[in-house]
Amino acid sequence: MPLVNVVTKLSIMLVISSLLLSACSLSSSNKATALSNDEFTAADSARIVARVNGSIITAAELKRARKILLANKPGLQIPPTLEKEFDKQVLNQLVSTELLLQASKHVEIKDLDQQAKAKLAQIKRGFPDADGFARQLRNIGMDEDMFFESVRHELAIAYFINTRIAPTITVSEEEIRKFYEQNPGKFHRDEQIRVSHILIGADNKAGSEAKKAARDKAEKLHTDLVNGADFATLAKEHSADSSSKQGGDLGFFGKGKMVPQFEQAAFALQPGAISDVVETQFGFHIIKMVERKKAEDISLSEARNKIEGYLKAQKTNTAIEVFVGESRNKAKIDVLL
Repeated sequence: MPLVNVVTKLSIMLVISSLLLSACSLSSSNKATALSNDEFTAADSARIVARVNGSIITAAELKRARKILLANKPGLQIPPTLEKEFDKQVLNQLVSTELLLQASKHVEIKDLDQQAKAKLAQIKRGFPDADGFARQLRNIGMDEDMFFESVRHELAIAYFINTRIAPTITVSEEEIRKFYEQNPGKFHRDEQIRVSHILIGADNKAGSEAKKAARDKAEKLHTDLVNGADFATLAKEHSADSSSKQGGDLGFFGKGKMVPQFEQAAFALQPGAISDVVETQFGFHIIKMVERKKAEDISLSEARNKIEGYLKAQKTNTAIEVFVGESRNKAKIDVLL
């Protein structure tokens, strides 16, 4: 398990740079809640809410962390009577992050700037244009230079954990076996199938003529397939689904993952068979069964690596909590909130 993932999954601390990364991905996610456009004032940047060994945390940083946290928790409402307590918890997490950042400065990272530039470029590619990226940064009170620095911080903390904390973590064979035996429900695999499909798009809002044209096209493709045409080639040429690049391949999935009409038709097929044209709210599908896996219990040998990774991640998180707690005891922390 990459240690950077361990950092971003810590529940006890708000690793601000990681949250900024997730915030800037909001614009490309249909499920995320967009950040509001509240302005960050000069007073926010000037007002100090905490000092950690002399390093300051400003009201702007607290406000930014608060906004991002709430944006990543759609539907979460903080009652007015609990807002101060919520801010204290967020600030506490920012203090933890600052302690990790300060610790990371004692570890030399030769190519940190190059890594940060590559990460920044990757993030930018997730936006449709430069204006969208800049607009999202403004929404959280940052410019690109500030964001670049936050990316450097994230990478530095991840490197510190990867080189100073993670190497101390071990998971024994006994721990792996015990976890396997105590969690049998986690190691059962339901029946899964792997299919490819061709989608001729026509959603529920399409008019009758458009739907007829889409169905006619799907029926024509079905006839071509029955007569020996290559499924992957037709998927690449005609499918409206993103899987077209892989020849329509959807990989393995179990029941409950697809819309009912698609699932019913897919699971009824035998390997190598092609369905009739299937209509869903997305349009008209032709489905090819590629492979079927029966329901089965996963053996300990097969599950071992995943169990080890899971337990190591848990132990790493605990070790980080311990490290931060010890750092707090040694640090000079002034909370001015």
